[in-house]
Amino acid sequence: MKKKLPVIIAVVLIIVIIAITMGVKVLERFSYSKERMDLGSYYGIESGEDVALVLNNEIKEEKGRLSEGRCYLPLDTVHAYLNDRFYADYNENLLLYTTPDEIIRAEGGSAGEEGYVPAFMDNGVMYVALDYVKKYTNFSFELFQDPNRAVLTTSWGEHQAADIKKDTAVRYQGGVKSDILTDVKAGDKVVILEEMENWSKVATSDGFLGYVENKRLENLRSETLIPVTDYQEPEYTSIRRDHKISLGWHQVTSEAANSTLSTVLDGVSGMNVISPTWFFLSDNEGNFVSIGSKDYVEQAHSRGLEVWALLDNFTYDVNTKEILSYTSKRANLISGLVNEALALGVDGINVDLEQVSTEAGEDYVEFLRELSISCRANNLVLSVDNYVPKNYNAHYNWKEQGIVADYVIIMGYDEHYGGSQEPGSVASIGFVEEGISTMVQSVPAEKVINAVPFYTRIWETKGGQVQSQAVGISAVQKFVSDKGAETIWDEEACQNYAEVQDGDSFYQVWMEDAQSLEVKINIMKNYNLGGVAAWKLGYEKGHPEVWDVLTSFVNG
Repeated sequence: MKKKLPVIIAVVLIIVIIAITMGVKVLERFSYSKERMDLGSYYGIESGEDVALVLNNEIKEEKGRLSEGRCYLPLDTVHAYLNDRFYADYNENLLLYTTPDEIIRAEGGSAGEEGYVPAFMDNGVMYVALDYVKKYTNFSFELFQDPNRAVLTTSWGEHQAADIKKDTAVRYQGGVKSDILTDVKAGDKVVILEEMENWSKVATSDGFLGYVENKRLENLRSETLIPVTDYQEPEYTSIRRDHKISLGWHQVTSEAANSTLSTVLDGVSGMNVISPTWFFLSDNEGNFVSIGSKDYVEQAHSRGLEVWALLDNFTYDVNTKEILSYTSKRANLISGLVNEALALGVDGINVDLEQVSTEAGEDYVEFLRELSISCRANNLVLSVDNYVPKNYNAHYNWKEQGIVADYVIIMGYDEHYGGSQEPGSVASIGFVEEGISTMVQSVPAEKVINAVPFYTRIWETKGGQVQSQAVGISAVQKFVSDKGAETIWDEEACQNYAEVQDGDSFYQVWMEDAQSLEVKINIMKNYNLGGVAAWKLGYEKGHPEVWDVLTSFVNG
């Protein structure tokens, strides 16, 4: 027995060691890790000035800046998540907020009446204080430190909430071995983001998004947040007529051409607005040339027509971005426009600024906001011309136009234009309807005016080269007749089509006439638009029936 005892002891020791080892492994596997997550990495914070942005229980990639105890966000971030009406003038170091009757200015880097700096510029980026944004926007936010994070709420829908049953940790992932993000105490409320078998993803009130064991949660319930309504958004009132608009553009190229009004109006019926091309941006300082005439206005008024004078940016060689990106230049332009409009006695201003670059989009929209203030104050109708809405011109911001302007006009043509290398319709019905259906998603239908062409293009293909010329209704009908071409109805375009080979030249035309215009008018009736416009007066001469078609829309 004495000989066996050492063996027994050795075996027992081995068993004990194995048991201890397995116990340690079991303990390691099922015990709770005390390792804490590096919160700088968790929030993506790289410096002591960085502020993480937690918006509606989601950590955003964008970061704020901490300055003098306040959180500042880049203007692009403010636009994306909070309020896109703030405007930065990077030339004059200004932050503007435009209401229906006021332009509120904040000097970049200077303390305002609020007792703090509302905005500052750094490396070409405008940073705006969250406190300042909140003056004009309904949202809630709280700023926390260690690490710096701003927790914002802009969405007030229903969510699932629960209370913490017992002190526990919120972990980076679901599992006892995951690193700890923060500690929560019994009675703390959390928002349930995702519920799983044993763990739930939660959001704490101070901006941590992580996982808690389900057994630590109690009082699960649905809650609806109470919306913040500190800021009362002022109403942008509109100057709109109680009838549908029928507008004709009168291309006037000189003061002497104003005398053609009577000739242009001969045979016109049902039109209630005429828009002469009178104002031309002439330099990069916000000055313009006017060829307007009071006599013209009085004569138009005597015929029952309103006059909406048109402003363009393509008669003279000007840099639209250079003009509109300076607050002082916009003010100069707006003051001049309104004073001239009042002196002439016109009823409205029609803005036709074309080929505005993407980079100038915000400047353009701010110009419209500011112009609308003066137009509203002086009872001038503000209408804005737009290309058919597509992705490439979305920076014209049709939604904001629909708020600040009285009428938003679609120039429903130039589907195929002078530089097109492929012949085609100027305004096929599909192109027109797509433009209307897209626009009314952003602008109330009663504010939308769709413009139709009184012209088409004669396309010539010769030697593989394509060229075209724009002609009026009579001219194209004469061309088809002279060529002896047969017209057929193109069901896809909803236009009469003709083609003819003449020597080395192959000609094609998609004609605008009363028949094609009627199809367009029917589409406009379906969308209950606020009006119709036509480019341009004179192109329809000899065809009074087209006015019957347009009048049927106005009177219908």
